[in-house]
Amino acid sequence: MDNKPFKSSQKPGGNKRAGMKNAGFIALLVLFGLVIFASVRQPDSLKSVPFSDVITRANKGEIKKITIKGNNLTVTPKDADKPTEKSYKEAGSSIYEQGLTNRTVEVDPQAESNGSSFWLSLASGVIPVILISAVLFFMLRSAQGQGNQAMSFGKSKARLYGNEKDKVTFKDIAGSEEAKVDLQEVVEFLKFPKKFESVGAKIPKGVLLVGPPGTGKTMLARAVAGEADTPFFSISGSEFVEMFVGVGASRVRDLFAKAKKNAPCIIFIDEIDAVGRKRGSGMGGGHDEREQTLNQILVEMDGFEQGTNVIVLAATNRSDVLDSALLRPGRFDRRVNIDLPDRKDREAILKIHFKKKPLAKGVDLDALAAKSAGSSGADLANIANESAIIAARNSRKEITSGDVTSAFEKVAIGPERKTKVMSEHDKEMTAYHEAGHAIVGHVMPHSDMVHKVTIIPRGGTGGVTWFIPPEDKSYHSIVEYKDILARMLGGRIAEEVVYGRDHVTTGAGSDLQKAAELARDMIINQGMGNKLQDQVFHIDEGMMMERMMHEKQYSDETAKVIDDEVEALITEAATRARAVIKANKKSLDALKDLLIEKETVEADEVLKVLKDATLPTTV
Repeated sequence: MDNKPFKSSQKPGGNKRAGMKNAGFIALLVLFGLVIFASVRQPDSLKSVPFSDVITRANKGEIKKITIKGNNLTVTPKDADKPTEKSYKEAGSSIYEQGLTNRTVEVDPQAESNGSSFWLSLASGVIPVILISAVLFFMLRSAQGQGNQAMSFGKSKARLYGNEKDKVTFKDIAGSEEAKVDLQEVVEFLKFPKKFESVGAKIPKGVLLVGPPGTGKTMLARAVAGEADTPFFSISGSEFVEMFVGVGASRVRDLFAKAKKNAPCIIFIDEIDAVGRKRGSGMGGGHDEREQTLNQILVEMDGFEQGTNVIVLAATNRSDVLDSALLRPGRFDRRVNIDLPDRKDREAILKIHFKKKPLAKGVDLDALAAKSAGSSGADLANIANESAIIAARNSRKEITSGDVTSAFEKVAIGPERKTKVMSEHDKEMTAYHEAGHAIVGHVMPHSDMVHKVTIIPRGGTGGVTWFIPPEDKSYHSIVEYKDILARMLGGRIAEEVVYGRDHVTTGAGSDLQKAAELARDMIINQGMGNKLQDQVFHIDEGMMMERMMHEKQYSDETAKVIDDEVEALITEAATRARAVIKANKKSLDALKDLLIEKETVEADEVLKVLKDATLPTTV
């Protein structure tokens, strides 16, 4: 939804000021032009002679023409084609009365243009003065503007919303029903504060929205403001912090002052972890600009007078790094968890995003919601937008099921790279690799179902074997993780079985990395090891310097045991995958041949080819 801000962040005089600067630049150019013109203008080359000498020579017949303008004379000698001399006669009488007797001399009286000469002299004297004054004025004006900008450096950059025609409300947001219930109380606080104050209840000062990226935290905050019909100040945590100490604290004070003037209202701080991280990390000392800004936020939230009716909403996906003083009661009194949407919520979100898009008959949004487990609201919005783009690219007026499927696969696993040319050997090896993933995942009892297998490069991979869970899962067991590990190693083991250990390729690099990460997570974070059962070794995921400053929570001997446990899981997974592939070599070859022929094989075709694949009794 396009919500225009209540007040534009652009200064209203910005364009005017830019135009004045351009005018000053043009005036400066004109001034330079006049100076250059004056320096290169040709001086008067006529020779000045006495009037008596002109009369004497004219009477002797040595002058051909005399041009008269007022009392000014220009003289053309008999042997010249243009005037070469100038002179001046007395006023009040003609040249004949002053001694000219030779009537053969051509006398050309002309009207005197005293006005133009006056204005030319005036212009040449006044225009440079005006231009210099204008240039100085614009320079001073510009300097004054920069001074004003420096004075406003400590002002808050929060954008104020609340005057939009189409406000966001809870009905515009699908899913997150539990979060809506919690936030509905905030709306009640803002709309009917007297109802709560009459029974001694205090309005909460802060509400912290916690959830993965793209789950709609900002939209929910906007919906609270829309439901309560109150102004909404929006700012990012990073906008408080500058390189100059004290600027962030000044902006915090200015923001809360504006909010109190516009009460009842909402302050929304997005990505508050940028400024609200734990203090005392050893980075920057006690005079760290970020810590000063955080201290000012704590003071301002404590300083809310009862009845100001200002609520602070903050959003983050890293609540574990926030300072404890920020999370205590009296600061952020409430915490609202916004999780990834489940299947029902995903379908509702898809319907909202496809509401204004022309869908063809037969497009099943429920099926799309089923196979998009783990997608956030932003991911689903991206799928809807990509579907419309694909339909428009193919000059269709409606979005078809094929467009939706292509968009989902593009968002989930990357775009197809059909232009990449593969040799026959590389194509065969890729087919064996992907078939190995598919067979191991197909026969393992706790693995997800095969959705699609392709040897067309997508994103950064040479091919893709795609598994999708039949339903949303909140928990995973050890046997599920072990089957996933075996499935991840199926591609590398298939290459080893077919071509030999010395001919395995780098195509399994990504698979091996993900398998190692999953195995290490099982041991360190989930307590799923054999020797380290039910023991968790937390590793701080903060900044590198913070990790270096904190002492490791386990000894070097324990680290060696962790490495051994991870190695044991990877070795076991490879052994199981090898047993499956060797026992189903015929099915592996059949799926390889089908992939080379069709390049992309859907789930139903995979099931037909692998109908005889079985799980060995030794696995």
